[in-house]
Amino acid sequence: MGRPKQFDPDAAVDQAMEVFWRKGYAATTPQDLVDALGIGKGSLYNAFGNKHALFEKALRRYRDSQSLALIEMLEEKGPVKDRLRKALRFLAETDLADPDRRGCMAVNAAAELARTDEVAADLVRRMFDRTEGAFRALVEEGQRTGEIAPGRDAHAIGSLLLNTVVGLRLMARIAEGSDRLSRVIDATVDVL
Repeated sequence: MGRPKQFDPDAAVDQAMEVFWRKGYAATTPQDLVDALGIGKGSLYNAFGNKHALFEKALRRYRDSQSLALIEMLEEKGPVKDRLRKALRFLAETDLADPDRRGCMAVNAAAELARTDEVAADLVRRMFDRTEGAFRALVEEGQRTGEIAPGRDAHAIGSLLLNTVVGLRLMARIAEGSDRLSRVIDATVDVL
């Protein structure tokens, strides 16, 4: 008799993240998760407790992989406005290239669960706070280098940039092409 297949909880969270990201929380069934993870329901519940606990882990995994990638792009070397434009274009192009047009899992979770799921809302809020903080730091750097007027409110601009990202990610889900998204990106960077 062969050894039983080893269960990798980290890989399972990655797979679950993909399912939740594509279908949303409510539309994802335990059977969807069992099928995607290749394990039995008993193993699913033994490893993660319940669907919501697995969703929390998946949302945290998304935060750790996706939102940190944006922050790293913003922290690269080079002119501030170039980095911002590059990061916004990267998000738009990534969303448009996705055949499922999933958008941003955090934005999707906020839209679906913010009023009914305090844990998910708190996770998304903290992700948004982290991203907004990275935008604020970028603006402050641009103020120090003279790329952005020093009298501008860096906190307000950071909030505006976060809101721009949320809007871009939603627009990309239904966009027929990149024209509108490119106009938003260019206008956003140009007004700074």
